[in-house]
Amino acid sequence: MENDEKLMTGEESLKIITEMINKTKMNVKQGSFQLLFWGWLILFCSLSEFLLINLTDYPTPWYIWWLVVPGILVSIIYGMVKGKKEHVHTYAERIYMWTWLAFMVVAILMFVFIRPHYELFPVLILMLAGFPTFISGIILRFRPLMLGGISFWIFSVITFLVGQSVVPLIVSIAMFTGYLIPGYMLKRKDSYGTI
Repeated sequence: MENDEKLMTGEESLKIITEMINKTKMNVKQGSFQLLFWGWLILFCSLSEFLLINLTDYPTPWYIWWLVVPGILVSIIYGMVKGKKEHVHTYAERIYMWTWLAFMVVAILMFVFIRPHYELFPVLILMLAGFPTFISGIILRFRPLMLGGISFWIFSVITFLVGQSVVPLIVSIAMFTGYLIPGYMLKRKDSYGTI
């Protein structure tokens, strides 16, 4: 019986390896949308709260944060629509999705349980936001996201050390460095197809 199998050439092996790597790469369009959406929404809310605290006598400046509720709905709907359009979901995409979903659940639970100590919420949420941002940078092999996660941790310490009237401004800066800069860089990289 003749052996019809032939040994693969180095070129064929490299082609198979490249195809396997490409299959595990993540479609980052959804990731960049979420980073930019949440970056701008939180920046708007925190800057608005800062201005309301420091420039007006508005008794409940934190009401602006109710905008996060429709933001969650927009985010979920966008994710569901995008998920249905894509027929193949890589392992990396699943880890990415569950990491951010876990972050959202913990953030909501933290908000519910920490309400009596509201002043600690910005410190803790920035600390928590650093985790999925950093992990996403590792999953995507995208250093700006890893640095964004680290910046959240740095700003959580700063937020702990400054007065309450300045905290919303610090949160705004954290959103800029943690979500918006990496989000736009990720979107640009995705446009060129390099991730």
